[in-house]
Amino acid sequence: MTDIAHNVATEIGGGAELSRSLKSRHVSMIAIGGIIGAGLFVGSSTTISQAGPAAVFSFAIAGFIILLVMRMLSEMALAVEGVQTFPDFARAGLGHLAGFLSGWLYWYFWVVVVAIEAIAGAQILHNWFPAVPELGIGIALMAMLTAVNLLSARAYGEFEFWFSSIKVAAIIVFILLCAAWAFGITSGSGPSFSNLTAHDGFVPNGWGVVLAAATSTIFSLVGAEIATIAAAESEEPSKVISRMTVSVTMRILIFYVLSIFLIVSVVPWTEIVPKVSPFATTLAYMGLPAGKLIMEGVVLVAVLSCLNSGLYVTSRALFGLAKHKDAPQWLVQVNARKVPARAILIASLFSYAALAADAVSRDVVFSFLINSCGVTMLLLYLMTSAAQLKLRRKYEAEDPARLQIKMWFHPYGTYVAIAAMLVILVAKGLDPSASKELWLSLAVAGGFAAAFFVFRRRAA
Repeated sequence: MTDIAHNVATEIGGGAELSRSLKSRHVSMIAIGGIIGAGLFVGSSTTISQAGPAAVFSFAIAGFIILLVMRMLSEMALAVEGVQTFPDFARAGLGHLAGFLSGWLYWYFWVVVVAIEAIAGAQILHNWFPAVPELGIGIALMAMLTAVNLLSARAYGEFEFWFSSIKVAAIIVFILLCAAWAFGITSGSGPSFSNLTAHDGFVPNGWGVVLAAATSTIFSLVGAEIATIAAAESEEPSKVISRMTVSVTMRILIFYVLSIFLIVSVVPWTEIVPKVSPFATTLAYMGLPAGKLIMEGVVLVAVLSCLNSGLYVTSRALFGLAKHKDAPQWLVQVNARKVPARAILIASLFSYAALAADAVSRDVVFSFLINSCGVTMLLLYLMTSAAQLKLRRKYEAEDPARLQIKMWFHPYGTYVAIAAMLVILVAKGLDPSASKELWLSLAVAGGFAAAFFVFRRRAA
């Protein structure tokens, strides 16, 4: 083992410990829940409206990048002893600064997601119950799921298991209904696959738009790495993570690519409106009663699932930072149920503040939150990729037996992933409508990097 990896494993091994109460079924559904959210149910409308039926390829390209990153995590999970959680792979491969940055950026990303999902959930329920103030609904949702996370990791896992099960069941039913229509079984007018080419062809706006659409689509697909956080509280974390690669592949193919393919097969792509759920549009097109209300319910479940996961992830990320002495040590303390209660409460307090600020100035706050974390996860994935390259080189030279699972086409598979992510970042910077996401995210990363040197000087 390298010195860096050894030090990380040693630090993780000491002090307060989390529970090992999550079962493999919990971790599996947590991974599914991390990748199926409002980005699929609502955000996919933007990709379809831009790329037409070829949006299927936009999702496939983005999914391939995520798949490569997950394969890197699988390799490192089994190779680096004592390290399973996502931010710590960068620490193991690249050192203290990368660990500090990855941990705090990951915490920031998910604490912002918690705030965004709380606002989104409050808006959905306010539409159903207009007499209830939106701020009150948001506070109630936060309080409920904060209480769930404070109970135990097992309580979080059970809630997320059922949230994810509902999402998966909804997608499977949707796929079956659409398939029956597309093949002419229920449509009454025969197969509808002609919609794939009927309106200016399969690629109506050119392949350049398809590639550009992949740059926004990838942000709908991040989240599968949550399973590395949850796996650390399971009985066999390394084995659980190593099995994720195949399951992630199936999720991308079935839940994203197949559902998008069927949507553009059933509905002319010209009828898909940005920011309006294409799933709801498709159900309405097929004449399903209450299709819009059903999809609003599914989106609400997706929002609550992401809110639940976000609270869990932010607390564990902060706990991990404290264990590495990159955050106040009092955050390391856990309660009798081995839950980092203080870290959970800090994440929830951030969201309460965001809800209050949103009530005062909605457009400004919501836009800032989204823009400031827009490319943060890609920066984290880039650090993970660089760590994989370095660790792989070391283990091949020092202890090849550690490489029980290997990254595909090494090192070219990693190079492809890095190049694709850099292309996406450059495209963001050159797009006037999206460049704000890049610059705000880089500013946040720069702020954390500056904090590292201040923090290190004080420690010295």
